[in-house]
Amino acid sequence: MTREFPFPLPTGWFHVAYAEELSADSIRPLHYFDRDLIAFRDAAGRARVLDAHCPHLGAHLGHGGEIVEGGRVRCPFHHWEFDGEGMCTRVPYAEKIPPKARLRSWPVEEKNGCVYVYFDEPGREPGFVVPEVAEHDSPEWTRPIRRDWVVRSCAQEMAENSVDPAHFRSVHRTAEVPQVKAWAEGPVFRANLDYPVTIGDAVQHGSIDIYAHGLGMGVSYFRGIVETVVLVSGTPIDTGRVHHRLGFLVKKTDSEELTQRVAEAFSSEIARQFDEDIPIWENKIYHERPVLSDGDGPIGEIRRWARQFYAADGE
Repeated sequence: MTREFPFPLPTGWFHVAYAEELSADSIRPLHYFDRDLIAFRDAAGRARVLDAHCPHLGAHLGHGGEIVEGGRVRCPFHHWEFDGEGMCTRVPYAEKIPPKARLRSWPVEEKNGCVYVYFDEPGREPGFVVPEVAEHDSPEWTRPIRRDWVVRSCAQEMAENSVDPAHFRSVHRTAEVPQVKAWAEGPVFRANLDYPVTIGDAVQHGSIDIYAHGLGMGVSYFRGIVETVVLVSGTPIDTGRVHHRLGFLVKKTDSEELTQRVAEAFSSEIARQFDEDIPIWENKIYHERPVLSDGDGPIGEIRRWARQFYAADGE
């Protein structure tokens, strides 16, 4: 099914690969933002992302291309070479390099074990930074348990779920509906969900603090029974599909075995709930002016915040 969403591809930082997926001796083809890209490491080990098609006769550099001396990409068709900035540095059979022989080079940040690209159609400089998640490299926390999905939806539709408390009971069958507070801080959208957790005869309060850094990257802190940090990313493949990734970090206990069981159980539960959301996302339509009740969450707030990531060319 093809649906039209009233959103262009959003501007922001988006996860395109895990750090260990890139090397200095191979090229990784990618398809995000409705275009073909390549990712690789240059001679200094820096992650680089370029448009994939050679400006000469259009060969895809990620299929048959090679990394050659100096960390340059060599086209498989006529062996034109490009550096990490996308500039053509060599045409083996020509004396002069054509001035337009270059590829678009995308801003890249490598943090939290991930490679992020700043996508902005008109090519403006990044408007905010990718945060460092201290728990990712802390010995007090587990290594991430990773899960991923491709969902036929768009980033904003999926982001609205985080401030929709009523669906936790109706879709995920939770005993309680969380209380939600949400507010925007420039490019960061923050939300706090507070909910009671019943264990036997005891009631313990849990909470989730959500930090969305644009529509592509977020960090959620779960506190209560399980102290967990979740790295959240949703990268548009095109205007109707999102590659969604979750990385779970759990605070270690005295027992390594217990910690691992808790981490697996918690990540499996969140993944189960995510799976329950997918049929909704993939079949719903977007209402510009939804009919809301007083029990709905701050959907208006997150929609107003999201508008900043759809600025038109030149704005």
